[in-house]
Amino acid sequence: MRLGFASRTVSWYMARLLVTRSFAVLGALSVVLMALDLLGESGDILAHPGNGQAQLLYYISLRLPQIVSRFLPFSVLLGTLITLAGMNQNSEIISMKAAGISAQQIVLPLIVASLGIAGLSFWFNDHVVARATGVLSAWQDVDYGPVPERHGIVTNVWVRDREDLIHADRVVGRHARAVLEGVSYYDRTGDRLTAIASAARGVRDGDSWRLNGVRRFDVATGRVSTVPVVLVGHGVAPDRFTLANVDGDSLSFRALGAAITELKAAGRPTASLETIRWHKISGALSTVLMPLLAGVAGFGLARSGAVFLRVVIGMALGFTYFVADNFALAMGNIGAYPPLLAAWAPFLLFLLIGEAVLIRTEE
Repeated sequence: MRLGFASRTVSWYMARLLVTRSFAVLGALSVVLMALDLLGESGDILAHPGNGQAQLLYYISLRLPQIVSRFLPFSVLLGTLITLAGMNQNSEIISMKAAGISAQQIVLPLIVASLGIAGLSFWFNDHVVARATGVLSAWQDVDYGPVPERHGIVTNVWVRDREDLIHADRVVGRHARAVLEGVSYYDRTGDRLTAIASAARGVRDGDSWRLNGVRRFDVATGRVSTVPVVLVGHGVAPDRFTLANVDGDSLSFRALGAAITELKAAGRPTASLETIRWHKISGALSTVLMPLLAGVAGFGLARSGAVFLRVVIGMALGFTYFVADNFALAMGNIGAYPPLLAAWAPFLLFLLIGEAVLIRTEE
C-alpha cells in the first residue's frame, strides 16, 4: 500500500474537483433550505408592526450562516461522492490504478482539501455563526421586535435559594456591582408557596440582596402589604445571576472557554458547555471524514453496475455518522457522556471505519 501524493497534477486536479463540487452542492442546498425556512418564519416576522422587506433580509443574513455551517459536512460528503463516482464512470480511477496509484493516494488529496475546508469552517463558525446565533436568538426572544441594548445585561433569570425562588427581569453589571431589576421573590415552605415579594430593584447588601419598596402578597390571606426593606437570597452570589444563561452556540471558542472557567469558579455544572466547546473542533473536522466514508464510491468496475450501490453505501456511512454524532452530543448535553467522549467518540469511531473500508477496498 503506497502512501503520499501520486503527483502534483493529479492531486491538484482531484482537490479542485472536490472543492468546487462541494461548494456547488452547498450553495444549492443553502438556497433551497433558506427559502423553505423563510416561508415558515416570514409570517411571524411580518406580524410585528413596522417589519417589512428589510427585516426579512436581515433575518436571511442571520439564518443563512447557521444553514451553511450545519450542512457544510453533508455537502462535502455529496461532493466527494459526485467526484469519485464521476471519475469511476469515466475510467479515471481505473487509469490511476493501472499507473500504480493506490487507493490511499487517490483519496489523500481529497482529505487534504477537506482539511482546508475544516479550517475555514472553524473560522466561519467562530467569527460569523456564533455572533449570528446570539443576535438571532435575542431577536426571536422579543418576537422579531426591537431588541433592547443588552451589553452587560442578562435577562429573564431564575435562581433557586434552597426552597425559595428568585426571578429578575434583568441583571445589570457583574460581580458586586450587579443590580437586579424587576425582582420577584417566591417564598416557599414545604413545597407550598406562602408569599410573593416584588420590587423594582435589588442591590447587593453583605451576603444578601436588599429589596426596597417591596410589595408583598400573602397567599394564605390574600392581603397585599408594602414593606420598606426586605433582605432575600442569603448566600446567593452575584455570579449565580450573571452566569445563569450561557448559550454555548452563540459564543466563540475562546469566549465559551472563559465562561466555563467562571462557571467552574462559581461551582456551577459545565459538562454540557464543555461538550459544546469540544464539538466546535470535532464538528469542523467532520469534513475530513467525508472522503474516507465516501471513498468506497470511487472503486470497483463501472461496468459491473455496482457504482450506484457503492454511492448508496458511502451516503449511508455519512448519514450514520451524522446520527451518531447528534446522539452523542445530546448525551453529552444531559451529562450521560463525559464531554470528551461525547464530542470525539463518533469522529474517532468513523475515522477507523472509513480507513477500514478504504483498506478493504484496496485489497
